[in-house]
Amino acid sequence: MEQSVSVRTDRTPPADVPRTGEQSQGKAQEVADKAQQQVGAATGKAREQVRDQVNRRSSDAGERVQSTAADVRSVAEELRRQGKDAPAKYAEQAAERAERLGGYLHEADGDRILRDVEDFGRRNPWAVVAGGMALGFMASRLLKASSSERYRSAGEPAQPQPPRVDAGL
Repeated sequence: MEQSVSVRTDRTPPADVPRTGEQSQGKAQEVADKAQQQVGAATGKAREQVRDQVNRRSSDAGERVQSTAADVRSVAEELRRQGKDAPAKYAEQAAERAERLGGYLHEADGDRILRDVEDFGRRNPWAVVAGGMALGFMASRLLKASSSERYRSAGEPAQPQPPRVDAGL
């Protein structure tokens, strides 16, 4: 009795069994797609939150600016009563510009304000650079002032003592 043993020498799996490399590549692609969807959703949510914050805060700022404009307009009227027409004219112009700015901030939505800021930055890149430098300078001064205040409040450090000179030498 002779038994025949069939040994496969080719190592390829049958056609109906998926290959391991293809399986892992497919799973990796699924994970990547899911992660990309989650990042997109998180980005959209963050944009919406920024937009809402800009809407709220710009409306509040617009109301405050308009209130300040009304105060400046009152000052201009008082200056006119005192006969000081030139300063009154400048105060009136400042009040008018402040009212326009306040109206813009109050009426514009977050998208419009962000779009206008981006457009300004594209048209005036040097103004943005100068503004960034000014903010950086102010932040450095603030940090320096607060760190020296913290240093003083922590207690004065011991002053180094000068070397003693012995008179008996």
